[in-house]
Amino acid sequence: MVRARSRTARAKLPIVGTALLATAAMIATVAAGCGGGAGAAPKITTTARPGVAPTPPEQGAYFGAWVPPDDGGRKKGRDGENGGSASPSGATSASPSPGRPDMAPVTGFERELGRRLDIVQSYRGWTDDFPGALEKSVADGNRYLLLTWGGADTRKIVQGEYDELIQRRARAVKQLGQPIFLRWSRDMEAASAKKRVHSPQDFVAAWKHLRQVFEREQVHNVAWVWCPTARGFGGADAGAFYPGDDHVDWICADAQPGSDFDYRDLSESLKLFMQWARDRPKPIMIAEFGVPVSYGERRAEWLREASKTLQDPQVKAVVYFNSDERAKNARDRRRAFAVNGDKHALSALRELATTPYFNPRNLPVTSGD
Repeated sequence: MVRARSRTARAKLPIVGTALLATAAMIATVAAGCGGGAGAAPKITTTARPGVAPTPPEQGAYFGAWVPPDDGGRKKGRDGENGGSASPSGATSASPSPGRPDMAPVTGFERELGRRLDIVQSYRGWTDDFPGALEKSVADGNRYLLLTWGGADTRKIVQGEYDELIQRRARAVKQLGQPIFLRWSRDMEAASAKKRVHSPQDFVAAWKHLRQVFEREQVHNVAWVWCPTARGFGGADAGAFYPGDDHVDWICADAQPGSDFDYRDLSESLKLFMQWARDRPKPIMIAEFGVPVSYGERRAEWLREASKTLQDPQVKAVVYFNSDERAKNARDRRRAFAVNGDKHALSALRELATTPYFNPRNLPVTSGD
């Protein structure tokens, strides 16, 4: 068990079904590294269709990252809840051109890690058109796409006000023809989302409505990722927003340590979420985790402890948030997570990414830059 410290100190695999259509071949024993949620992991089930949508690896976990595009980080509203943003900061990707420059930040990061990513994350606002250049390039490049789609007013969704928009997005995703993870309305339990989410009951109804529209459009290449914050299991009752095992493929948490901690292990950040997840027969994705620049020389230590925590038999995908875009200004080191330029932190993240547990597809590993 990792001890937590606080303030002081594709082969292209390519879903949606109404029944449990697939079972990942894994009955876990006791959680390695425990992630704060010690105990036997459940037998994993998913509604995703094997060979069509992303399903969990039998052993280990996919490794991925959010790598912001090189476009100056234009800001139009966090997560594009009102449309117009392709990243948490509002960054958008340009149209592809020869050599796929939209993928240059991703491939550059891969060179530093010494391996190709299993998962590349993108962010789109509720009214954004997608898939765009980045998403298409990811899907065509033997990587899974994790598309984080902003939320909207849940009651309007249930009333059918957005059905035409949802149908267009469903058809576009289907036409992409490759397996993707779809993470809709993440962090739904956060106070900042209250105005559009309204209540857990409203959120669950909207989630089910979204899936019904995708089902009517016969979109089968999507794995649905339900993703509150890990912190939401400590006071915001994040579990109340869970739509149910028949309506979710992957359970997920965003797990940055939080800017109110001088130092905090990932195991401590994840503890309550992992305890909740043990009662759900679902694969776990940690879709946003990162070590703050403010941890200084201890960043490498944090990442090595995180590697132990994440080698848990129920954790099947981890995605590093390699970005400083959430920092309020250049002096805000507590919300900056990119490892570029920090040779010790980068080396530790490379160790994590090239550990066999996080390379279940046996992708080629190099020494990195």
